[in-house]
Amino acid sequence: MKSLDKFILKSFFGPLISTFFICMFILVMQFLWVYADDIVGKGLDTSVIVELIFYMSINLITMALPLSILLASIMTFGNLGENYELIACKASGISLFRVMRPLIVVSGILTICAFVFSNNIAPYTQLKGRTLLYDIKNTKPEMILKEGVFTNLQDFNIKVDKIDKESGMMYDIIVYNHREDKYTPNEVTLADSGRIKVNSKTGRTQFVFYSGANFKQYKNNKRASDKQPYVRTKFSEQAMNIKQETKDFKRTDESLFSNNYKMLNVSQLTKMKDSLSKKYDKVVKNFITRRIKYDYTYIVNKKKDKKDKSQYAIDERLPEFLPEGELSKMSIDSIMNSISIYKKSRVMKKALSQARNVSLSVNRSMAQFKHRQERMRRYDIEWHKKYTDALACLIFFFIGAPLGGIIRKGGLGMPVVVSVVFYIIYYVISMTFQRSAREGIFDPFIGVWMSTFIIIPIAIILTRQAVTDASIMSSETYINILRRFGLYKEKKNNKK
Repeated sequence: MKSLDKFILKSFFGPLISTFFICMFILVMQFLWVYADDIVGKGLDTSVIVELIFYMSINLITMALPLSILLASIMTFGNLGENYELIACKASGISLFRVMRPLIVVSGILTICAFVFSNNIAPYTQLKGRTLLYDIKNTKPEMILKEGVFTNLQDFNIKVDKIDKESGMMYDIIVYNHREDKYTPNEVTLADSGRIKVNSKTGRTQFVFYSGANFKQYKNNKRASDKQPYVRTKFSEQAMNIKQETKDFKRTDESLFSNNYKMLNVSQLTKMKDSLSKKYDKVVKNFITRRIKYDYTYIVNKKKDKKDKSQYAIDERLPEFLPEGELSKMSIDSIMNSISIYKKSRVMKKALSQARNVSLSVNRSMAQFKHRQERMRRYDIEWHKKYTDALACLIFFFIGAPLGGIIRKGGLGMPVVVSVVFYIIYYVISMTFQRSAREGIFDPFIGVWMSTFIIIPIAIILTRQAVTDASIMSSETYINILRRFGLYKEKKNNKK
């Protein structure tokens, strides 16, 4: 290895490692911010929270690595350009591609490692992390009360307008009792304030309310129009117990989530796609067969020969689904005109009822088909993402390295701004088209690869501009373009 390659690699790995950990820290903080309400206040062991952060941190590597490569490449070549080291290399007859060559190899290796990681390690950590997060969310659900929202706690619906997070005091409380018991009255409790207490021995949750009233309406066997017994009682302090014990943290069997599209590698996703596609085709075929068999009314030909089983006269529509029989043509109008008005009315009502039933059945089946199609698209999208997420590492290098050589600014100032802008553009395009692909607007291939197809030409243009020493960051370049089209006028100096 030549001294130039060693120097370039040394200049690159320092920013790469530092920016990688910065990106990981930001993404982990964003994850904790999103799920803070589900984690805090559950009485979880520190080891459980550390385990969750560990698994989720590993899952975020596929997002942090492309951004860190983009940042590191801009910083590396920006520093080289700012210190005139790129100019010295070019003056010595060393092209920009020759300077980039060791980093191209490193980026290619990182791309392969990213694919192996997302295909083999990420599904396992996704399964572990998502299962653990599910268990945490279902731990002590009765302690989760949000302001201004009704929360269902077993037989009660509780709404709290305001919660003091420091003291734990709740204000303006409404409680609806929905116990299914003929001897228990319908009860509504209003309280000015209250708090939650947990019995450390029994583990049961107790609500203590202050300055409120109970409204009870007792059930009886009389008609609904008759008067019902009604009682209103005021209280200064009242306790309400929840019979069910608080749910402690328990681990769920991971096999329940093992078939999720995020928990599978490429080969498993391929098998799952084929299986879902076969099931979908079978369901659609059965649907068509049932609809043709039960929703179409066939006119019976009264035959003298009872042994002849071909008693149906049918149209020649969809012959592959229709039963065998004698084909004949009959005029519906002539049949309707030959019957009485009473029978005609009955026929119309029956036809209308049957049409409504068919419409409801078709709508339900179409919703089921749509759900199945969306599920198949999710697996297809995840299959393509295994490749695009890895390829982003190489593409972002070819964006960052030329940009660094063009900008010629090192440090964490301009490179961070440019990197974040490019990454946000890439991420927004990717999420937009992937969401459209999930909804069936685009094919999954187009939805996942569109962001890559858009960013690759940008990388090619930037690389070409950097190799040819084009000054695209100079204002004089754009002024000359405007001059060609007559859109820029020179300022005249008035000489006295």
